[in-house]
Amino acid sequence: MGAAYSMGDVDHLFMCFVRWSPATAHSSDPDFLRIHPDVINSFLSNLASKNWTIVTVKQQNKRRPSVCSSVDSESYDLLPVLIDHSEILNEHHLEQLMNHIPARTQGYSWKLVYSTAQHGTSLTTLYRQMRELDRPVLMVIKDTDNQVFGAFSSDPFKVSSYCYGTGETFLYSFSPEFQVFRWSGENSYFVRGFLDSLQMGGGGGPFGLWLDSDLYRGSSYSCSTFCNRPLSLHHDFTVRDLEVWSFV
Repeated sequence: MGAAYSMGDVDHLFMCFVRWSPATAHSSDPDFLRIHPDVINSFLSNLASKNWTIVTVKQQNKRRPSVCSSVDSESYDLLPVLIDHSEILNEHHLEQLMNHIPARTQGYSWKLVYSTAQHGTSLTTLYRQMRELDRPVLMVIKDTDNQVFGAFSSDPFKVSSYCYGTGETFLYSFSPEFQVFRWSGENSYFVRGFLDSLQMGGGGGPFGLWLDSDLYRGSSYSCSTFCNRPLSLHHDFTVRDLEVWSFV
């Protein structure tokens, strides 16, 4: 009998077998997981000899043991460790975002790369702060209506004459409830940076997320790249705080 698994399930299962037997777990295709039968038999035999504990849904919201963990193994917090203080993010935001960032960024601490509170309101400074980065970033915006929204970008923000990024890039909003808007496949207008603006999403009309050179004025419209609804309460918004986080 076959079983259907999400990509997140496969990522966790693959990491589990890699830790269990690195030499026999292979995944050259991200859609398939191939494990030698001897490894599965050994793995299941070991599981049967362990004592396990039941974790309630309420407990699981705060802590979740590793896929390979038993009661005598160390569990880890679902919430990421913030190396720096955030003016925007609270525990509720982190709990929601952690479930949607790509598997390759999970388990890392979050480091503040840019903040309007620390670095001033300048898109040029934002680009400068990311000049040495080669990893994904998470942008978090709080507007003057106290709404929180933003974007995950597979690439750090930079000035470019072309659009960049991959299908990992997505928009999100907590206004009024948490929602993620992933790549629709319609086009690849993920991110494009200019000296006078930063644009995310497009397709012959307004942008999914647009910010001016002072990181003060912004706008959000539905776009074909992400098939999103406007991220803010109003199409045009004023930034109160803006932060960009990396994973280290």
